[in-house]
Amino acid sequence: MTIWLDTNLIAAALLPPLLLVLFLATGLILHRRNPRLAMSLILLSTTALYALSTPWVGGLLQKSLEISFPLSPAKLQTADAIVLLGGGRRTNAAEYGGDTLNSISLERLRYAAILHRTSGLPILASGGKPGGGTLSEGRIMQHILQSEYGISTRWVEDAALTTWDNARLSAPLLKEQNIQHIVLVTHAWHLRRAVPLFEAQGLSVIPAGLQFSSTRIDSILDVLPTPAGLRDSTFALHEWLGILWYKLRSILPEGTP
Repeated sequence: MTIWLDTNLIAAALLPPLLLVLFLATGLILHRRNPRLAMSLILLSTTALYALSTPWVGGLLQKSLEISFPLSPAKLQTADAIVLLGGGRRTNAAEYGGDTLNSISLERLRYAAILHRTSGLPILASGGKPGGGTLSEGRIMQHILQSEYGISTRWVEDAALTTWDNARLSAPLLKEQNIQHIVLVTHAWHLRRAVPLFEAQGLSVIPAGLQFSSTRIDSILDVLPTPAGLRDSTFALHEWLGILWYKLRSILPEGTP
């Protein structure tokens, strides 16, 4: 838990909006001592905040992560199982009386249910308890699939705290039953990081992305700052930061935290 928290605190400091707030605060502090540097930091932070908050820039950043097109139903015939990756929970949700999935995980779960009904492929739900809580993402997904969709989950991986864990801990469950070809269900912007990790475990991966991004400017609203635009940009930059970290991790000596 401590490693997970430390990693996320570092990531928060390297990503908007906290990174931009730090730039802005530094500029205000240096305003009298170094006006030119201070003004540069203030302009940088405000300009970046505006740009990253527009749906258009958020779409561009997420599009840069996409490695596939929407899944063709024909590809399901070559797979042995569906792997569903959790994307987060709401802990102590009052209206549900406990932990439940957040909107990102629910979007993935719904798509996995559609693919299961189309193909009949068994489902592995993967996700632990990052940030604490009572129920793991994997167990919550298993419950929702059964109670709300009438779909049984064949495997549940309930210890993963990261995407790397999803792959490392799911692979043995699949290989025990000679599963080699999987359909990997997650958001389109997450596949660039997730697919290589599962392939590194010796699995053949068919990407099944959802929520593909648009880079078009259809109206003036696409270039006006919105909370959703900043969220999309932050998701994308978080993925690129994660990809960089995994690349660095691969070249560090074994056992390095």
